[in-house]
Amino acid sequence: MTTIFARIILNIKLIHDHSLCPLTQPVEESTGVSREFKYLGGSIPPVLSCPAFLSLRSSSERDTDKDVEVIVQNLLGEDGMEPKQQAEKVLSRVDVLALAFGAMIGWGWVVLAGEWIREAGLIGSVLAFVGGGIMVLFVGLVYSELTSAMPQTGGVTVFLERALGYGWSFIASWAIALGYISVVAFEAVALPTVVDYLFPDYQVGYLWQVAGWDVYASWVGIGMAGSLIVTWINYRGIKQAAFFQIVCTGLLTLIGLVLIIGGPLTVTPDHVSPAFTGGIAGLFGVLIMTPFMFVGFDVIPQTAAEINLPFKKIGRVLTLSVCMTVVWYIGIVYAVGRSLSPEEISRSSLPTADAMAALMNSPWGGTLLIIGGIGGILTSWNAFFVGGSRVLYVMARKGMLPEAFGRLHPKYHTPANAILLIGVCSVIAPLFGEQTLLWLANAGSLSIMMTYLLVSVSFVVLRKREPQLKRPFRAGESSWIGYGAVFTSLFLFILYLPSMPAALQWPYEWMILLLWWVLGLFYFYRGTRGKKERSQSAGSDQTA
Repeated sequence: MTTIFARIILNIKLIHDHSLCPLTQPVEESTGVSREFKYLGGSIPPVLSCPAFLSLRSSSERDTDKDVEVIVQNLLGEDGMEPKQQAEKVLSRVDVLALAFGAMIGWGWVVLAGEWIREAGLIGSVLAFVGGGIMVLFVGLVYSELTSAMPQTGGVTVFLERALGYGWSFIASWAIALGYISVVAFEAVALPTVVDYLFPDYQVGYLWQVAGWDVYASWVGIGMAGSLIVTWINYRGIKQAAFFQIVCTGLLTLIGLVLIIGGPLTVTPDHVSPAFTGGIAGLFGVLIMTPFMFVGFDVIPQTAAEINLPFKKIGRVLTLSVCMTVVWYIGIVYAVGRSLSPEEISRSSLPTADAMAALMNSPWGGTLLIIGGIGGILTSWNAFFVGGSRVLYVMARKGMLPEAFGRLHPKYHTPANAILLIGVCSVIAPLFGEQTLLWLANAGSLSIMMTYLLVSVSFVVLRKREPQLKRPFRAGESSWIGYGAVFTSLFLFILYLPSMPAALQWPYEWMILLLWWVLGLFYFYRGTRGKKERSQSAGSDQTA
């Protein structure tokens, strides 16, 4: 692989020099390379049909057709027809870890820890997170292997196209796009809602009511301001977004560690929650909630082309981020359960903040904890913004979406138009109130689980069909990890179906999905028609 890659680099000018290798020059039969060689499911692009390129494939060092495709994608556009705009490889190990860990933490640890303890007890909640972490780790390992094997922008799109073809690639990409955009939009209402805890009387300027939620101008203003800031940071460059992520992740981590370490050390016997409550039903109730607290590690494959790490280490960092998040949630649950009695947890609207206040023996402890929670909102907001913009970018590069979203900013090397689109969605989100955005987020969660399932299936397919594929990070020698990921993802997906514990609400959440997929059907038809036209054009060029 290294040899052929070096030779392609040395001969790239020859390949693109029309005087030496006209794009319309027919393939010589003497090359011994079939005219039927396919590239990304279609005919080989004309630029790759010239003898200069085909001679490389006919050398003794040639690799498989699929490996050649990966090499070419790194040199040309994802459609193989035009020079690729280069993304900057600037993300370090710390950047990647902060993106994944910060995306998974979010705000949930602040508001839900008390509910987990009430439902399953202290030890019951800890065991539930151990079990949930193991479930998610199956999926995380699948993503780790595939990302190291195909470290390109828009990982999900690339994985599914290689394993299952264009159609399934579109379905997975469109699903994860809804998931990411829904989180970005929801964070725009989560931020002003959290500010309510710090300044209960700040809301002024009543506007209207949406789905029973009163919308105020001050509330909308905070959400819009946050949206503009996050959009601007992402527009200016991935390194700026990564720095912002490190700062916010560091803030929430330091504050959280104060509670995790200090809570159990200052415990008194009358301020300890029971080990178990609710029996098996309580334990299972928390268990089915836990996997959704780990959503976010999958933003890393979307940015793989911008990561400046050996491919094997990308997989390791992704897996490490999942393990760190498991430890985080267990630590928070244990600290809250050891700091507050059951009665105190039941009376509290924010038990995690009250546990911090008890630890510091001051109301300012609770305020500090909420500030850490705001850091969690910002880390999720930023990370899903990064992931969502890369998904739209690579979909556009592959002809699934309008090509305007597939352009990089000439100075900042970011998918500027994709970022602006998501930014607009985020800015207008607060106008619809919190309840509407909660419906959107729930619909997006089902879409994310669908993507997990499809990626897990693609892992199993590639293990069987392409055992020779170079996998710098391997999730074990056998495919049992993949089958475990398929089972886990299917289980989580089923939880959203009617009559299940996390069933989507009719008609609102199902209508959101219906409208999203009607729009997706339009783009799928548009994309397949364009793909067919490009394939026919390439074929006519070869026979000219």
